[in-house]
Amino acid sequence: MAKPVRRQAVAILRAIFPDLPDWPESPGTPLLAFSAQAFRVEELERDGHYVIRAELSGLDPANDIEVTVDGRILTIYAERWQKDDEPHRTEFRYGPLTRTVKLPAPVDAQDITARYLKGILEVSVPIPSAKPEGSRIPIEDADVLGSSQETEAAAGTTATAPVPEASTPPLVSRPG
Repeated sequence: MAKPVRRQAVAILRAIFPDLPDWPESPGTPLLAFSAQAFRVEELERDGHYVIRAELSGLDPANDIEVTVDGRILTIYAERWQKDDEPHRTEFRYGPLTRTVKLPAPVDAQDITARYLKGILEVSVPIPSAKPEGSRIPIEDADVLGSSQETEAAAGTTATAPVPEASTPPLVSRPG
């Protein structure tokens, strides 16, 4: 009875997700492996660098892989195309594949290195040294400024204008 239920599940999934790859033949194959058009990555720190490793076997790095950075977002874009049009069953991914990774800090593209070896793309981004947040603002000591003005006034070096006498304004009566 499990087979008819499985066929129904496959038909329902195909109706909802028409781009879903062929259903795996063995029931032990996890559905997660067929989730999105993506590839697996590892992220780690090594020797003062933030390293992203991407599993991209069978691709030509010069023609099929592109790495870009925009501020703190690193994007790895790859394309894999099938050459023959014969009907067959495959679990390989074809077409565009993309992953984005948020970097710990903005970085200049010239500081990033990438190399492809045995199907693994390794992108290395230098981790910038920690900088203090904001800038320190110097504070003037008003007491020191005030005491120097008092010293000048006592010495008679600054001209002082006579202080006008306080006058009281006339009372205005309002008609009640």
